[in-house]
Amino acid sequence: MNKKIHIALIYNEPTVTTPTGRKFISETGVLYEGGEVSQTDADIMVDMSEVAVLDEMNDIKRALEVMGYRATLFNVNSDIYRLIDFLKKEKPDVIFNICESIGTESIHEMHVAGIFELLGIPYTGANAFTLGLAQNKMRVKEILSYHNLPTPKFRVIKNPDDMISEDGLSFPIIVKPSREDASVGISNDSVVYNLEDLKNRVRFVIEKFIQPALIEEYIEGREINVAVIGNSNPTALPVSEVDMSTLPDNYHKIITYNAKWMKGTDEFECTKGICPAPLPEAVAKILQSMALKAYNIIGCRDYARVDFRLTKEYKPYILEVNPNPDIAAEAGFARAARTAGMTFEEMTNKIVELALERCQ
Repeated sequence: MNKKIHIALIYNEPTVTTPTGRKFISETGVLYEGGEVSQTDADIMVDMSEVAVLDEMNDIKRALEVMGYRATLFNVNSDIYRLIDFLKKEKPDVIFNICESIGTESIHEMHVAGIFELLGIPYTGANAFTLGLAQNKMRVKEILSYHNLPTPKFRVIKNPDDMISEDGLSFPIIVKPSREDASVGISNDSVVYNLEDLKNRVRFVIEKFIQPALIEEYIEGREINVAVIGNSNPTALPVSEVDMSTLPDNYHKIITYNAKWMKGTDEFECTKGICPAPLPEAVAKILQSMALKAYNIIGCRDYARVDFRLTKEYKPYILEVNPNPDIAAEAGFARAARTAGMTFEEMTNKIVELALERCQ
């Protein structure tokens, strides 16, 4: 291997400007600046899914250096001009792309990848189009349905006042932002059982996240995911499950924002990844086959994760397709890779090699 290959690890460290003009992030995600915190600032939370990218960044950098690469970190810091200047000056051989947003706008994830494309620098993970497509949950579900891949029945609501029924769906219904990822906007209150609560939750999502609400039939069952790696002949890694069997009865068994990111909450502490998932071999193979099909249909490349709900009768429903998922050493993707026999360093190196193939 060429030990002089230069990899630029591109990320965007989350910062938030509070109404009083202060910028800071605490370890718990609460903004503060020493001493007392005003109520105005205390009510604002940093997106911990973005803070988590810092752990991922450090794990990847260490792995790259172990594998003999020259690794350079670059925090975009929401400044595209700095990014372009850095890339023109440093001329990296490849970019390891873990930039998930610019400012507070996650849609800019795709635009950053577009810059890499325009500059002709190979980069890891999905291309700009796929990154944008994956954030449009409604469109992804329409594409999956067209290709006969099962997904829960759904609707997209722009105005809760226009709702006079559950619009053909059966309760319970789960309400989500239509253009977010990482479980942003999903809480225990997201599952509703009547029209009044549905309207209220839809209104909350629209007003809070300034986007339409996605409503879909809630599938009672197990939370399953399948990691996929590769391009011309991608491989589905061993099936994983998020075990929620110890979650208190007053919580719905769903992956909320707290369950993913907020350590110390019941939801976080009672949702643990298991790989391989305890499933009949035939069921696991069906899930892997569906994941590979979804991976290719949505246009993923290098690596991605497909999330499922699985009923007690073993009927699967695809919830989401996630390009460029979290691959930190303790994350589910890395756990699946270890189960498949890859070290974290080997997994990271594989992703780099897949990106470098596009230079040939």
